[in-house]
Amino acid sequence: MSWKMEARHAGLNKYRVVTGRTRREAEEKAAALLATWDDIWQRQLEREEKAAERERRQAERDEIRAAQERRSTDAARDTERLRNIVNKMGTALRDALATDPTLDWEALKDRSPFRVTKPLKPSVLPVPPEPQAEDKKYRPDRGLFGKMFSSRYERHLKQGADLFEKEHGEWERQASTISQENEREAKAYEGRLNEWMKEKEAFEASQAKQHEEIDILRDQYSKFAKTAVTRYCQTVLERSQYPVSFTRQVALEYNDQNKILLVEYELPNLDDMPLLSEVKYIRSSDELKEIPLPESRRRDMYDSFVYQLSLRTIRELYAADRVGALDSIVFNGWVTYKDKATGKDAHPCILSLQVSKTEFSDVDLSQVDPKTCFKALKGVGAAKLHGLSPVPPIMAMSRQDDRFVASYEVVDGLGEQDNLAAMDWEDFEHLVREVFEAEFMVNGGEVKVTRASRDRGVDAIAFDPDPIRGGKIAIQAKRYTNTVGVEAVRDLYGTVINEGATKGILVTTSDYGPDAYDFAKGKPLILLNGSNLLHLLEEHGHRAKIDLAEARRILAEREGNV
Repeated sequence: MSWKMEARHAGLNKYRVVTGRTRREAEEKAAALLATWDDIWQRQLEREEKAAERERRQAERDEIRAAQERRSTDAARDTERLRNIVNKMGTALRDALATDPTLDWEALKDRSPFRVTKPLKPSVLPVPPEPQAEDKKYRPDRGLFGKMFSSRYERHLKQGADLFEKEHGEWERQASTISQENEREAKAYEGRLNEWMKEKEAFEASQAKQHEEIDILRDQYSKFAKTAVTRYCQTVLERSQYPVSFTRQVALEYNDQNKILLVEYELPNLDDMPLLSEVKYIRSSDELKEIPLPESRRRDMYDSFVYQLSLRTIRELYAADRVGALDSIVFNGWVTYKDKATGKDAHPCILSLQVSKTEFSDVDLSQVDPKTCFKALKGVGAAKLHGLSPVPPIMAMSRQDDRFVASYEVVDGLGEQDNLAAMDWEDFEHLVREVFEAEFMVNGGEVKVTRASRDRGVDAIAFDPDPIRGGKIAIQAKRYTNTVGVEAVRDLYGTVINEGATKGILVTTSDYGPDAYDFAKGKPLILLNGSNLLHLLEEHGHRAKIDLAEARRILAEREGNV
């Protein structure tokens, strides 16, 4: 007799029948076999665990490597972006030459479609068919059986009529409900449709008004209207894109008499320049390292960019002027920054340039060095713009009404409505001398007036004690109602030379022509127009007005009465 034992191993999915001469022998053989299988299973589990561990570690390494590659790619992309910005800043002027800044009047018109979806007409809920009394459902077929049992037929007929009355009543209620719902939906749709139509009409009316305004602006621009020329030029500059973002504010003032456009431009400051040259990924420490731009390079970049910006602005304005509204442009660049000496905000003008269209058209901007070109055009600016050293603007923006009309208090015999442009010429010269006397005496200077005369000679000599910017200054006054020509400026320059003066100041109640500003460039001459004079008077407590049209009428009447 032999004993049999079953051996099973679920992990290995093995099964065997073990035999022995005795039960003990069979059990021992089965146990030995199971131990062998368990050992095989354990080694298999260990191999699988090691394989899983290798896969896990490989996955971790792959994930780390992928993360490193991503960070390395990000660093390369950031570096490329930084280098692109730096390169674009160096070519901001040249890159703009390929673009036409002229405004397309038709393109300015809003032609976008009305995007509000038209309300969908609601679907009408169907009314179920009306039950008919003649339907077989309500009128049983009499037939032979009905004739034989008439009472039963009559009962069925009564039941059919009752059913018809019930179901027809239900149909009427349902039909009424559906009709009311359809009516409510129709009214609601009509309201939505009317509202949509009103919105669409308002949208189209707004578009039509905008188109009309652009057409009017185009017509006024062609006629050199101040507001239209200013808005056109403002739009041209707003559309100009630069590689760096900065708070860009531009104020414009257009003089339609001499076709001079004054541009007051808020420039970027050094903080707006890129801080980094590249971003490196350090694999050993798994970190991004930012490499700063050398401070000297940032400063050089700033100077170059500002020079380019000034020339590019002038180029865009002249290139966009297809009607001949601009004969001359004055660009004043201002910077707002925190003065480290005082802790307060400072706002100096750091460069100023006046150039006529004719002079500017002779310059090939694709070949110039921006700074050299700016200086050759007699631009005024410090040797290092990043130092933010202030310079006097070639022309200051009017702080008064562009018609030179304002109400002021009376001092020294001037009435509130007295017009400086209509004053007696001798009184005007005396007033100018008094104002400059107050101006220079504030800093310890001295003003000695000359004999008043109508020969338009020197009206005053000022002595400024400042050791750097001071010296002898010749002052002339011109009470004019028309534009002052270049001859008066040439006369002043000759006077400065003859007097041995360090500077000459010409002040008028009107304004100067482009040729006058052209001649004064690069020379120790300051031209103050009527707007500047009013501001100077106000600074010293005097109030007055300048109305050139009124002055022409008054002076004509005086000459007619002589």
